[in-house]
Amino acid sequence: MTTVEIEQILIKEIGIILGGVSVAADKPLHELGLDSMGFVELLVFIEKKFGLKLMDSGLSRDHFKTVRVLADNISKKLS
Repeated sequence: MTTVEIEQILIKEIGIILGGVSVAADKPLHELGLDSMGFVELLVFIEKKFGLKLMDSGLSRDHFKTVRVLADNISKKLS
């Protein structure tokens, strides 16, 4: 799966979590209105969709700055 494909999947899911809000790949997640509950929903989605154990993945807060950064880091973990 490419980074662009992952990015599109994340954009769609974050939009759903936020109630249909349009999501820009380069906008910081906290500026999109993603609260702590929404963030937990996103983490669960990532674990299920991509088969990653985020607690063991080595991803830090910096890896979740934007959708684009997150997609790139997920892509690296999958390869």
